[in-house]
Amino acid sequence: MTFEDIIGHDFLKKHLKQGVSSGRIPHAQLYVGKRGVGGLPMAIAYADYLMTQQDGGVGQMNALTHPNIHFVYPVTTSDKVKSKPISSNYLTEWRSFVETNPYGSINDWYDLVGVGNKQGNIGVEEANDIVSKMALKAFNGGYKVMIVWMAEKMNSMCANKLLKLIEEPANKTVIILVTEDEEQLINTIRSRCQTVHLNPLSEATLKNTLTTKHNTEASLAQNIAHQSEGSYSRALDLLSQDSEDLQFEAWFIAWVRTAFQAKSNKQSINHLMAWSDEISKTGREIQKQFLDYSLRFFRQALLYNYGANELVFMKLNDKSFKFEKFAPFIDASNIAEISKEIELANYHIERNANAKIVLTDLSIKLTRLLHLKKA
Repeated sequence: MTFEDIIGHDFLKKHLKQGVSSGRIPHAQLYVGKRGVGGLPMAIAYADYLMTQQDGGVGQMNALTHPNIHFVYPVTTSDKVKSKPISSNYLTEWRSFVETNPYGSINDWYDLVGVGNKQGNIGVEEANDIVSKMALKAFNGGYKVMIVWMAEKMNSMCANKLLKLIEEPANKTVIILVTEDEEQLINTIRSRCQTVHLNPLSEATLKNTLTTKHNTEASLAQNIAHQSEGSYSRALDLLSQDSEDLQFEAWFIAWVRTAFQAKSNKQSINHLMAWSDEISKTGREIQKQFLDYSLRFFRQALLYNYGANELVFMKLNDKSFKFEKFAPFIDASNIAEISKEIELANYHIERNANAKIVLTDLSIKLTRLLHLKKA
């Protein structure tokens, strides 16, 4: 994968190329960008460019099989690996994932390797493997690069070992951390990395990509680009009608309808508990993504309620749910607390709390928050 394969980010690509050409190559870099904006492709393209430009480099080799480019990504036990999994156990699957879906999400990756409802992480066994690989002499001289995808999944032991490598870098060694949430990384690592922020892709860029690469009709491409929030992977999901958002929409509508009814029908609490039980049977990554979707939905309703229609991209497939009737219930009196409770629920699920209890508690709170009177 080269810079030419990456969608948008023209200024950033030029900046990164110039840095390599002039010898300004930070040994620790942090690429920050939301799902689908291209953090992983950008890191791979940078590593590829570094290999082709350096003196004594191999050049023109596939970055996924280059002996001087190594990859780390979240893994867990599966039918294939019963204990102490590390990234190299899933190298074949990883190469397939990057080649077919480089803008894919963590959940796409978990689906590919078949981990079920488990959460992957980057653990201490991985840290030991990183240390071993980075201690090897580079093939044919030149730089070695370690790309850590979803670096926020590192546990504390791994992060501390990686910190030692960052603080005492070997000659011609580059570590690139790719993250969707830099706040989850320990401060000592963040402070020692040169940070590269990848902004959401513009609607024009997404529209042009959909029309030229996917032969999408212009009006449909524009509509999808508007809904995608700058994410190419979300645009592709919408294009194929295979979006998790369709399932999230159904869950969300059932959730808020039942929460509304609870004020006058106490039996609705039982329905909310049943709803929580259903969602809790899915994987934790799905649960977290649903909560993120819910947060976006509430914020979109707030924008609509206050007349900022040009910022509202939410398009619903369920025509029985009237967005314009729901929006007036989300305003300054409750949006802050709704957001806080959803983020808190996400935090607890991330840390393996009982999902059914967390979601039930959130649902009961929502029944009150939806009916708060305007200040």
